[in-house]
Amino acid sequence: MFFFDPQDHDLLKIVNDVIGRDKGRKSFKKLLNPHLHPRGIKELAASQDLRIAHAASSLLDTIDAGAAADRLNALRSLRDEVLNGTQGAMRVNAARVLVEVMKHLLRARGDDRLQLELAHDFRSATTGRPAVIRALLRRYHLLEMPEEWNQVTFDHHVHDANTKGRKTPSHLIMDAWIKGIRKLTVIHYNHITPEAADELLEAADIMGISVRIGLEFPARFHDRFAEIIWTPSDIGSSDEFLNFLSEDAVQEVLRLGREVSRFQEARVLDLLNEYNTRRRFALKDKLGFEPPAADERAFRAFVGAGQASALHLAEFLHLGLAEAAAAAGAPLPISQKDLEKECLAPDDSRPHGAPAGDTPFLLSLTPLQLIDRLSRLPCRSRFILNLSGLDTADALELLYECRGAITGLEIFNLKDMASGQPLHSLEINELRQILNKGNVVGLKNFIMKLIRGQEESGAPPERTERLRAILRDMDTLKTMYRRAPLKSRIGSDSAGRAENTYGMGFAITHTLPPRAQREIKNPGNSFYKKIPVNIAAYRRVTWVPRPTLGPAAAMLGRLPGMQSLSHEIKVDWQRNYNPTVDRHKGNIVTLGGMRESTDGGAPANAEKRPARKSWTYLNTGLKNQLKVLIGFLPAFAAFALTKDWWLLAYCGAFIWFGITGVRNVIQSVIAGRGFHKYSLLKWKDYVSWERVADSLLYTGFSVPLLDYLVKTVLLDRGMGVTTATNPVALYAIMALINGLYISTHNTLRGLPRAAIIGNFFRSILSIPLAIAFNSAFGGFLVLAGTPAVDDMLQKWAAIISKFASDCVAGMIEGAADRRINVAQRLSDYHAKIGQVFSAYARLELLFPETSALEKLESPKKLLSSVRHEARDLEQIMIINALDLMYFWMYQPRSRTALLAILRDMDPEEREIFKRSHIVLTRQKEISRLFIDGLIGKNFKHGLAFYLSMSDRYLSTIRRITQ
Repeated sequence: MFFFDPQDHDLLKIVNDVIGRDKGRKSFKKLLNPHLHPRGIKELAASQDLRIAHAASSLLDTIDAGAAADRLNALRSLRDEVLNGTQGAMRVNAARVLVEVMKHLLRARGDDRLQLELAHDFRSATTGRPAVIRALLRRYHLLEMPEEWNQVTFDHHVHDANTKGRKTPSHLIMDAWIKGIRKLTVIHYNHITPEAADELLEAADIMGISVRIGLEFPARFHDRFAEIIWTPSDIGSSDEFLNFLSEDAVQEVLRLGREVSRFQEARVLDLLNEYNTRRRFALKDKLGFEPPAADERAFRAFVGAGQASALHLAEFLHLGLAEAAAAAGAPLPISQKDLEKECLAPDDSRPHGAPAGDTPFLLSLTPLQLIDRLSRLPCRSRFILNLSGLDTADALELLYECRGAITGLEIFNLKDMASGQPLHSLEINELRQILNKGNVVGLKNFIMKLIRGQEESGAPPERTERLRAILRDMDTLKTMYRRAPLKSRIGSDSAGRAENTYGMGFAITHTLPPRAQREIKNPGNSFYKKIPVNIAAYRRVTWVPRPTLGPAAAMLGRLPGMQSLSHEIKVDWQRNYNPTVDRHKGNIVTLGGMRESTDGGAPANAEKRPARKSWTYLNTGLKNQLKVLIGFLPAFAAFALTKDWWLLAYCGAFIWFGITGVRNVIQSVIAGRGFHKYSLLKWKDYVSWERVADSLLYTGFSVPLLDYLVKTVLLDRGMGVTTATNPVALYAIMALINGLYISTHNTLRGLPRAAIIGNFFRSILSIPLAIAFNSAFGGFLVLAGTPAVDDMLQKWAAIISKFASDCVAGMIEGAADRRINVAQRLSDYHAKIGQVFSAYARLELLFPETSALEKLESPKKLLSSVRHEARDLEQIMIINALDLMYFWMYQPRSRTALLAILRDMDPEEREIFKRSHIVLTRQKEISRLFIDGLIGKNFKHGLAFYLSMSDRYLSTIRRITQ
């Protein structure tokens, strides 16, 4: 009763209903149509909660290759929903939180308390309030990212479900975006399928992430293998990459790579067989029961589309042991990591433990031969040496052997660090810098030091002799990277599977917002880990003149601090690609924390929270009432105890609260729609009652501050300043202190700096208005014959100051809210009108010898001819018109935005826009589309809206496009 809202329970019911339904259900898939705008007609068919839940569920735990197109549609829909579902200063961060919370909500089924908390968190995030968003970012271990999305974040080594990862390409890209990663390199082993590449690149394009695909090949290096990552570069779009993969030479390399993958898979199956026949029995004493044998067919199903690896096998066996332990009623005393060490370590020295037999062709190649083979492919190539399992001497040998063909070194691998492997990144990066500088003395000293170290460690003579040979040919080595410096890469090697490893993603700390930097430095926060690498990044500010600029804005833009009126300010970071490795001064931080489990459920901090009573999850209506009451008590006490006139003593607090409440309501209504009556929204739909409650809470404490402490104690008794002696000083000091108070509680509420500064200066601007109100009120009292006018004005001074401040606030904040609404509508309209013109372009191509405009003028003939030529174009044109009609009728400030866009259109574009709406006259065809599932199963509200409003809307469009 006192905790959680009815809407939380409704959301929980919706989510569990989505989980329980068939993922391929057509009525849900209709909601993922990419032509349906998230703020358009489909809002009448399904709530945003349902749409986000379905889109997220379509992405998670789905690794069927045939579902790639559905996953991409779901990802596109999810992005549009969350980015358009919130407003305010933290729109992008709020969108990240919405997706993260929904992920956990979908996976927490069965824990009602946790699901309710997650549902409440989700609904709180939709408000976009900065304090709420920042609290949720901390709760779900997400660092705040700049809203400009210009942070330097990356990961040069991750895996998806097509190799050893747990996540599909779409899921991987979604998680990367949630973490704030902007650049990603996804590694595949030996080969890649066109389907996997297409999904990965399309998903990255949807989320605005720069993705490279790397293929890791083993190359014979003495008695073992070195891993070379080949990255085709300068291939932009998905179509270009698919065309590249279809080249005959590339197909041959991929065929050879598939042979290597099958060869390595055979060894994994050997390990499974060895576990079944021998190694599992060694675990009996430790476990207290005999481990069951593992089924090969079940293991293959577990691997799915991926490439079988020891990591897959370790997780599969550990899950089987966990089930057996639960059945035996005993705890499982062995971790997945320990199981991998004890039972899956190869017992021979072959590379990767590869089985004996016919060796695939690629496994017979040396690194130089492999690189030479790949370099002949029709693309520019980058070759990155994976240093896992290699020391400094190995790296030097490989660089020399490959004669400068290796273009980069993976100087830091997070998985290797977490697994306790010895790291040689400091020495290897020193070698990289010496080679890039062509420093002969430094190179000679480095190699000689390396030789001494090998001799002291008792290395085989042939190894030191190879190093001496490099020393004698040092001139060749030093010139290899004179023109093309040897680059570096940093990767997590994240697969989303292994326990006790960090998740994907790195960030350069000083490119993040100040709050995120403080979060990283917080000694009590061990989630984020700094790594010993330092990369310089320099802030770059670009001032771009605004194309359409009025004379007043141009003049004001020349003043100091006002340049933003005449220029668009773009901030980015120039990155230095010559990192240094320093054990004490790293500026790179991980974006993912230590992974402690593989169940894929809610984060550890969420699962461990006890089911306790918390203010956070208090019923919102009750919470708002308590806020108002808490604010009202000090306000009422201050008036009742300090005023001797009954009107102020007993009604002063109501007057004070009335000013604040009415100002908030009027401000919201004006910001949303002005005084126009074209919208179908009611006035209360524009008002955020939580925002009103917060305002009333804080304004209540301003009464004893301003009316008693400032006006009476400080000014009247302490300085002798009253409305009679010095009204200017009275209202100026009260306004300044009120400004400081407002700015202070704005800071505590986590509002943006611009709002904090603006609310401080609003109080200053209210000074002359307060003096004017004081004079007007005094004149009215004189005309009314009221005695002791100065005493009366002194009693009302705080309320007059408050009224003046709220008048200014109403204008400033109303204008700010209006600007936000207009910007959102402009974005909505630009996206949808772009689709309108795209559909018109298709129409022109379908009818090259006739006028497409004439076709639009006659929708009956148009639909019949289009239905014959391109069946989907008819539906797209109708969806566009319905979405535009919904914008106009239901979205705040749509009139302002559309009229501004129409003014910038040329006559032909305006005519296309007008005629594209004529399809709305085809009521029979459109009604049939609704019934057939245009927006899903719940179509009745959308159909009723169309039938009742289309004529009125068409009349309006004809008028405003003249």
